[in-house]
Amino acid sequence: MRTRTRIARIDATSDPHRATAVPIYQTATFAQDSATEFSQYDYSRSGNPTRHALERHLAQLEGGGHALAYGSGLAAVTAVTRLLVPGDELLAHDDVYGGSWRLFCQVLEPRGIRVRFADLSTTASATASITAATKLVFCESLSNPLLFACDLRLLARLAHERGARLCVDATAVSPYLQQPLRLGADFVVHSATKYLGGHGDLTAGVVTVRDEHLARQLAFLQNAEGTALSPFDSFLLLRSVQTLSLRLDRQQQSAQRVAEWLTRRRGIARVLFPGLAGHKTAAVHKNQASGPGAVISFTTGDDRVSKRLVENLRLFRIAVSFGGVQSSVSLPCSMSHKSIPTAARTDRDLGLDLVRLSIGIEDVRDLLDDLDQAIAIATATGDTEAAAAPLPRSLTEQTDDGDDRDAH
Repeated sequence: MRTRTRIARIDATSDPHRATAVPIYQTATFAQDSATEFSQYDYSRSGNPTRHALERHLAQLEGGGHALAYGSGLAAVTAVTRLLVPGDELLAHDDVYGGSWRLFCQVLEPRGIRVRFADLSTTASATASITAATKLVFCESLSNPLLFACDLRLLARLAHERGARLCVDATAVSPYLQQPLRLGADFVVHSATKYLGGHGDLTAGVVTVRDEHLARQLAFLQNAEGTALSPFDSFLLLRSVQTLSLRLDRQQQSAQRVAEWLTRRRGIARVLFPGLAGHKTAAVHKNQASGPGAVISFTTGDDRVSKRLVENLRLFRIAVSFGGVQSSVSLPCSMSHKSIPTAARTDRDLGLDLVRLSIGIEDVRDLLDDLDQAIAIATATGDTEAAAAPLPRSLTEQTDDGDDRDAH
C-alpha cells in the first residue's frame, strides 16, 4: 500500500466485536481467569488494547518493528537516554529543542552522562565530532528552530562505525515525510503532540525501533517507570493520525507560499525554510524527505520589531509547540528555548529577533494578510497609531471560497 493509504487505514481486526474503529479500553485493570497466570492484559500501565493498536499503527508507518507510546515527546526522548549509563557520551546536534537541551544538560550530565554539542549538519564537523567515546548521537530532522537537516545516512554510518547508536527526533516531518529507520537510524522519536496529533488537544510521544532487544529494553522501562500513554489519549492520537497526510499536504502548500512571500517582504531580514532553494541544507533535506514540513523561522534584525510583530498577529496565536491545524507563532528564545543559557543561544545563532511560524490549514491568503498587517505595524514609526489600524478586509468579512479553491 502507498503511504497515504497506510496512514488512513487503522487495523481494528483484533476487536472481538469487529468494530471498524478501535474502541477505547478506558480501564485500569482486566479481570483474570486464573489467580496464578496472567492473560494478555492485566493492568493498563503494562498494556492496553487501545494503546497497542496505536503502537502497531505507528510502527508500520515508520517501517519499524516496534513502537512505544508515552505521555509526552520529552518522555519519549528520556526513554531513549535511559539506556545510557554513567560514563557514556551523548553527542547532540547544536540546534535542538530547549526541552531536550534542558534534559541533556540539567538532568543527564549531573547523573554522570557526558554531553557534547556539535554542528552535525556538515560532513566535516560530524566526522570529527563522533568518536569512539560516543554512545548515542542525537539530532532533529528538521532541527528546531533553525530548521537545518542533518545527513541521516551519514550520521548512521559514522555512529555505527564508532560503536554508537543514532536517535532522530523527526517531530518536524512526521512519518508521512520521512522514515529515519529506513535511513539507518536506531531510534526515531516524535512529540506526537505536534503533527501526529495535529489538533492541540493531547500530549504524547513515540519511540520506534527495529531491533528486538532495544524494543524489550524500552518496554521494560516503560512499564517499570509508568510512562505509557493513557487509553483515551491513545484513542485521540489514533483518530488524528488518520488525517495526517491531508493536513500536512495543505500545511506544506501554504508554508511554501508564506516562506516565498516573506523573502520578498520588506522588514524581514532572513527566512529559514527547507523548501527555499537558498536554505543551507535544502539539498540534504530533499534527498531524504518527501516534503519541507510546515514550520518557518525568520528574523527581523530587531528583537523589538519581532515582539511587536508577534503580538499584533490576529490569526496566528502566540503559543509554544507547532504542527496544529490552527496557525501559531512564537519567539523561541523567549519561549520554547528559554531554558538554553544566553551564551549557548548566542553560539547557536539564536537571536531574540527570531520568529517561528507554524502554518495551519487556514486559507493561506488570510495568513498572508495577517502577516502583512502585523509587519506593517511592527515596522511603523508611529507604533501606537498603527496598532489601532483596522483588520484587512479579508480578515473581517466572510467570503464564499467555492469559486477560488484553486488558490488554496
